[in-house]
Amino acid sequence: MTDSSALDPEDRKIVTLARSARARNGVPEGAAVRDETGRTYVAGTVDLPSLRLSALRTAVAMAVASGAKSLEAAAVVSEDAGEVSSEDRAAVRDLGGPATPVLLAGPDGTVHLTTPAG
Repeated sequence: MTDSSALDPEDRKIVTLARSARARNGVPEGAAVRDETGRTYVAGTVDLPSLRLSALRTAVAMAVASGAKSLEAAAVVSEDAGEVSSEDRAAVRDLGGPATPVLLAGPDGTVHLTTPAG
């Protein structure tokens, strides 16, 4: 477990944004990613009959659609603080590379896991 106050301020910001997306939209997960310029992209889980995307894959797609060339970091807030799925890590890796950190936090913002996308 990571003390959230010990996080880099920019990482703390994406955890906070991910928490906000989850709470605001009443979805199982919220996510945020930060691109190479410092811009952030925030999303919640998409669960439609014809389209299902995790919050993190949605945030990565939003970054790509907005012209991001790379990612510096990603954060997911979820009740399930076990691990980040391989599909989610692959999406981050595709844009940010294998060393891009992915933070997994609980609903209270406490980071339970930081793992590289690779």
